[in-house]
Amino acid sequence: MTESAVFTLASRVVDESAASSPIFATYAGIPGHDDRLTDFSPAANDDRAAEERGWLAELAALPAESRDDRLAAAVMEERIGAQLQGYDAGEHLRDVNVLFSPVQITRNVFTLMPTATEEHWSTIATRLEAVPAALATARAAYQEGIARDLRPAVRQVLGAARSAAITAGLEAQGTGEASAFFPGFVAGYAGDDTALAARLEAGATTATESYAAMAAWMREEYAPEAVEHDGVGRDRYAARARTFLGADIDPEETYAWGWDDLGQITRRMHDCAARLYGGVTPAEAQHRLDRDPAYNLPDAETTRAWLQQVTDDTTASFNGTYFDIPEKMLACEAMIAPPGSAAAPFYTGPSEDFSRPGRTWLPAIDASSFRTWWLLSVWHNEAVPGHHLQIGYAKCQAEHLSRYQRQNFVSGHAEGWALYSERLMDELGYYDDPAFELGFLSNQAMRAARVVLDIGLHLGLPIPADVDPLLLEGVEGDPRGAVWDAEIGRQFLAARALQSESFSRSEIDRYLGLPGQAICYKVGERLWVAARRRAEEQPGFDLKTWHMKALALGSVGLSVLDSWLDEA
Repeated sequence: MTESAVFTLASRVVDESAASSPIFATYAGIPGHDDRLTDFSPAANDDRAAEERGWLAELAALPAESRDDRLAAAVMEERIGAQLQGYDAGEHLRDVNVLFSPVQITRNVFTLMPTATEEHWSTIATRLEAVPAALATARAAYQEGIARDLRPAVRQVLGAARSAAITAGLEAQGTGEASAFFPGFVAGYAGDDTALAARLEAGATTATESYAAMAAWMREEYAPEAVEHDGVGRDRYAARARTFLGADIDPEETYAWGWDDLGQITRRMHDCAARLYGGVTPAEAQHRLDRDPAYNLPDAETTRAWLQQVTDDTTASFNGTYFDIPEKMLACEAMIAPPGSAAAPFYTGPSEDFSRPGRTWLPAIDASSFRTWWLLSVWHNEAVPGHHLQIGYAKCQAEHLSRYQRQNFVSGHAEGWALYSERLMDELGYYDDPAFELGFLSNQAMRAARVVLDIGLHLGLPIPADVDPLLLEGVEGDPRGAVWDAEIGRQFLAARALQSESFSRSEIDRYLGLPGQAICYKVGERLWVAARRRAEEQPGFDLKTWHMKALALGSVGLSVLDSWLDEA
């Protein structure tokens, strides 16, 4: 079938993006670039921005007559425009945070590379040799940011530095022992090519040394140049939220809505805790659950195997009932996240040809990482029916979605769908056990708390003086009327979402480093739920049909989703 002019441009955008950003290529499963790493330097970012402006100019001149073309054009205009907005604001010159910045993705990309053949390991060796240069380009960008007075918060610099130190084996993550990532990774080579083995060992050593040097530079030279204040202010927050959501929001209205939503969830949590143990608070119920061997597993590997079974069982039960799942999507692997990862589980999508399956990742931070009562709904979010169905199904839609759309990822769309997926599981009775219901509710509460925390912290908003005291249980003193700070936020999140101190501290650091991302879950879910309610009002509504038509749109900005979903 001959591609339209819009689809042809979309394919070229993917190819050229992969060539200029090899780490993106590996994450997307696009072959041919695994031997290189991304150049993060100011000059390379300038070149990418010029390339993006050229694509938009070409797109504006192309006819988009079919429905598929119109959707493809709308998606590219919105996403490329969002990327340029960030570039114009200089965000690439202070792109440092505790979760997903150059320090972390340069390490994590190795976990996505194939390792089955000698050729694969030779490619890994070449990429390992490129690690020092890649980190040097990131350092050059940060130095240019200092020169332009585009400075990150010191909390993010030190958090990324710690991630680098953990990667280098200079520090331990959680309660485990310190262990350098790259030597452990190349130890997986089992071939008999002694020259290749020597290259891998030398590359791992050099990469480890470069991460140690990066950690030292960030702590000794970059951190003193960073700013103490964590919040980014209303204007920058609104722009960053626009990038993550693909839509504009009213931060103050969203902040008030977040408090209302959290109130409803919290009251249901109290009802659930009472049903579990009779008259106890959610925090007391959590305390008992965390010590109940029926809802806790002993170690990371046992937990990984349990999560794999959860994924497989849910996939089997949902295929043909609430979704039609293509055969090549049936595999979704549960994995242990590499050391230095943040505390939150995450998902990586399949390669273009599905030779690499979708994968969920469990960070093994401490014993709280192995709580089945909490993890069940998280894995419905990350795997099936959440991210895996959403991202994998889009990659199956070559007939109607351009290659750009099949690789696209918009956080508001994706996280909103994943949270809707948890809500769907609750609706279908998968959390009838009050322990799993409390886990589901704690995750809902965490996402609602993120809305008020993220907006409140970055905009410097006060905690409402008339807020229900029930929502502030577990927070020291009476914070009503006080302006948010990181410690109040940590206590608030730990109490409302039943999280450990280590997890809640990691989460607060994450929100402060990625302004506007933490609200994507609830803001996106809000739109998905409203769209389904509208659809249910139409004659002949069928849930499976609606699910499949909605997912067939691919990942789009929330503004595009809202205008196209009713047509789905």
